[in-house]
Amino acid sequence: MTVFLCGFMGCGKSTSGKLAAKKLGCGFCDTDDLIVRTLDMPIPDIFEKKGEPFFRKTEAEIVKSLCGKTIVAACGGGAMLNPDTAKAARDAGAAIIFLDVPFDICYERISGDTNRPIVAKSTREELQALYDSRRSVYLSHSTVRIDCGNSSPIETAEKIAASVF
Repeated sequence: MTVFLCGFMGCGKSTSGKLAAKKLGCGFCDTDDLIVRTLDMPIPDIFEKKGEPFFRKTEAEIVKSLCGKTIVAACGGGAMLNPDTAKAARDAGAAIIFLDVPFDICYERISGDTNRPIVAKSTREELQALYDSRRSVYLSHSTVRIDCGNSSPIETAEKIAASVF
């Protein structure tokens, strides 16, 4: 089964996803890492030289290419905001798991991260507004919501694994 993890930047998709993949006995990938390897360019450079729409298109193609694989995939924060991408994943029978973490925790984890173009150019207030606008979309596009605000990465991985059995 394909498991896509979605949620705001810093919610723990990559950290918990690696642990969940081990627990489930399958592979793990991070869609942002796949984009970087595919385009042979760091994310900030992709945004600067090719623009966010190009990045999002590439992201959607990569998510769709993972459908049907036995893998846990940590999606970039914007991947499952695209209704077509989410629909393609659902239609392929994938689990789309929303890791629901309060903004303050996410912000603490991402603050100052220069590899995240949106973070680098946004104030805390702008990021809070982005979080607020994205949360309802994550909820509507996901097949499972996991409250992991007070969970360790290991606890979150256990919740992910339990949700797909």
